[in-house]
Amino acid sequence: MLSNKIDILSVGEVLIDFIGHQQGVLINNTRDYHRYLGGSATNVAMNCARLGLRSSLVATVGNDGFGEYIIKRLDEAQIETDNICELEEASTSVIFVSRSESTPDFIPYRQADNCIVDSQITKETLSNTRIYHTTCFALSKEPAQSTILKKAKEAFDLGCKLSIDVNYAKKLWSSQQQALQVIKAYCKFNPLIKISEDDMLRLFEKKLPHNEIFEFFHSEGAEIVCLTLGSKGVKLSQKEKEIITLPAIKVEKVQDTTGAGDAFWSGFLFAYIKEKTIEECLEVALKLAALKLQNVGRLPDNIDILSKLL
Repeated sequence: MLSNKIDILSVGEVLIDFIGHQQGVLINNTRDYHRYLGGSATNVAMNCARLGLRSSLVATVGNDGFGEYIIKRLDEAQIETDNICELEEASTSVIFVSRSESTPDFIPYRQADNCIVDSQITKETLSNTRIYHTTCFALSKEPAQSTILKKAKEAFDLGCKLSIDVNYAKKLWSSQQQALQVIKAYCKFNPLIKISEDDMLRLFEKKLPHNEIFEFFHSEGAEIVCLTLGSKGVKLSQKEKEIITLPAIKVEKVQDTTGAGDAFWSGFLFAYIKEKTIEECLEVALKLAALKLQNVGRLPDNIDILSKLL
């Protein structure tokens, strides 16, 4: 492996998450919040860096106090920030999130995060990237949407493996139809797909059998589709192969579900880069998700994550 390779180029949202201090209540009953660095694309970049991968983030912040805080935290995590843009005319995006044992409630205040442009992702960067990762959140608004799709094709043509977390939320998109159109466009590049049952319920507005979910993504061009089932574990479908099913790791006390899916997918991508079998990728992913569920906010600094996964 070449040392100059970027293992994960995570393209998408960087945010300030204000996560509710009171557990098990919706935002309307949350009294106070604690500040965390957030955004699904950012969480994946952070987690992968913690796992020893060379991690680069393509994102945009405002030239303000929150933006300064974000850049400082990314630098401390040794994430490459050359492709982060700071805007004078837009504020750093902020999201308020309830603290929950299930899918959390959230209210987004978005300005800078979706202002990702072509100049932030060069051909040289893509030619040195192993995995080009993005999220449904990042694809929900222009100009990021067009930029990410255009650069996804360039990455694919250069032999890069693509990845996406289809974390669809209705309140982020102008319409369900637009979301489906964009997701289908990205699937043409055969990305590794990560979805959850909740994501699919929101996207299709009805509960679908798991085999229909898998068939939808396979028919659009994705060979590997990973469906997370919360406390019930995970299912993974490889085109024309038997479905793999694994149980979740039991967690005695769930502290916070925010970012658990990102932790899961970070573990999967880490193992995938290390050329582990697909089942081993899932096992590492489940371990990292269980570790995240026991902590509020992101994975804590004071633990050796790799030692927990081996």
